[in-house]
Amino acid sequence: GLSPALIRSDPVCVLVCLRVKGELSPCFRQRIKSMFYHAYNSYLDNAFPYDELRPLTCDGQDTWGSFSLTLIDALDTLMVLGNQTEFQRVASLLQDTVDFDIDVNASVFETNIRVVGGLLSAHLLAGRAGMELEPGWPCSGPLLRMAEDAARKLLPAFQTPTGMPYGTVNLLRGVSPTETPVTCTAGVGTFILEFATLSRLTGDAMFENVARRALRALWKTRSDIGLVGNHIDIVSKKWVAQDAGIGAGVDSYFEYLVKGAIMLQDEELLNMFLEYDRAIQNYTRFDDWYLWVQMHKGTVSMPVFQSLEAFWPGLQSLLGNLDGAVRTFQNYYSVWRQFGGLPEFYSIPQGYTVDKREGYPLRPELIESAMYLFRATGDHTYLQLGLDALESIEKIAKTPCGYASVKDLRDHQLDNRMESFFLAETVKYLYLLFDPTHFLHGGGTEGDGFWEAGGEGGQCVLGAGGFIFNTEAHPLDPAALYCCSRHAQDQQDLHDILLSLSQPVGKEDRQSESKETEGPPPGQSESIALKPGEKKTPPLLSCPVQPFTARFSILGQVFSDNT
Repeated sequence: GLSPALIRSDPVCVLVCLRVKGELSPCFRQRIKSMFYHAYNSYLDNAFPYDELRPLTCDGQDTWGSFSLTLIDALDTLMVLGNQTEFQRVASLLQDTVDFDIDVNASVFETNIRVVGGLLSAHLLAGRAGMELEPGWPCSGPLLRMAEDAARKLLPAFQTPTGMPYGTVNLLRGVSPTETPVTCTAGVGTFILEFATLSRLTGDAMFENVARRALRALWKTRSDIGLVGNHIDIVSKKWVAQDAGIGAGVDSYFEYLVKGAIMLQDEELLNMFLEYDRAIQNYTRFDDWYLWVQMHKGTVSMPVFQSLEAFWPGLQSLLGNLDGAVRTFQNYYSVWRQFGGLPEFYSIPQGYTVDKREGYPLRPELIESAMYLFRATGDHTYLQLGLDALESIEKIAKTPCGYASVKDLRDHQLDNRMESFFLAETVKYLYLLFDPTHFLHGGGTEGDGFWEAGGEGGQCVLGAGGFIFNTEAHPLDPAALYCCSRHAQDQQDLHDILLSLSQPVGKEDRQSESKETEGPPPGQSESIALKPGEKKTPPLLSCPVQPFTARFSILGQVFSDNT
């Protein structure tokens, strides 16, 4: 049942794998590991402590802030590949060497998704990696404190009249007085995963609050036909670039509405996305391609496909919209087969690359969608894409010092840069595509390390499935959020009870207490209607019978008391 292309690609690998294992995945996983370590070791040998490797000149450069970015971004990938020893070494190294108290201008967006997200993910994987854990983990720990420290450096950017953040912040001095107020849509709406995780783990609500305020402010700026543009003035709330689409500058905003809704069980975020999706399907979708249109009129402004849009089929699969996701993926895959990669811009009418946008910086988005769709359908077409990607990257981008971005897919010219997302995302999604029983997919059996205990007294079940990937492919465990937030709530309840018991009860209090404990008059049922001005207290997140902390988890799904 193997395709001829699959056999031709690596006949020795195929025969060995079939003879030894009866399946192909282990063989290809080993090739992907080799790809990772060639790039990773090249970075360590030639570029550390700089942010990124320059693979053509075998040296390094700082790009996003001067904090060994590739090492932070690659840390959880080490654990995904099963390398506990190196994970432990690098986690300790980062604690000793990385300092965020530096006079550097940093992208608020990139620092959040790569640094804060990478450190949070590594913190949540520390138990599985065999690191020594602090009492109460995952609600405390050195990597969590590093993530919190990095995120606090970003908070000055949110101090605006609208709550929408500036795009750049100086890590030492805050926002420059001359900083432009214009930022991209994704730069406003891509914080809820990391900031809500921080708030739920640490108990400091400020992070989640600023992320939600930014989301709600952005939501109010949509056009009359329900679309948002590409760049906005975060002070005046005026749209500067009015092209609406699902690609560069907008993409992860929509991604975080969906994933935030899943991770936080949040209907507000889901309803936001569903309303956007209706407008997107109505105005931008043509023959299962998604074009760019004018946000107020819906007229086509750019009939192009951007490589960053390739995340969309995977996102649609999370909502169960498989038919459209499969058709759109096939469109995108046809472009890959044409060039051996996805050019940054592809003209749909002309069927070719767009001038000065012919490059492929080893982006992960199509591989990411293949992973989700293979999980949803079991169709081996998506494994074929994974194999095509493995072959293309090895053949086109490999250098003696790592893997280089492709400057031009037409003639395979290379660029002297290896983005940190190659190790954080591209290799990780490729590996997970070929490992359907990986713990991040909820695989494994009891006694096989498929879940772990955490929280005070080990009362929480962690890592049992349902991981949410941030837009830099850093996995976050929803169970950890509920573990720590439930523990904080329990502590607060206990504090309130002890405080009330320590208060002397006066005559008026006793009378009031007596009235409260009296039942309704005979023949009259107790009213459940809210009194004027009274707010309904939402139920604590728990399973229907036992509290969540009593080791209840189904693929990360959390149920409310009234389910």
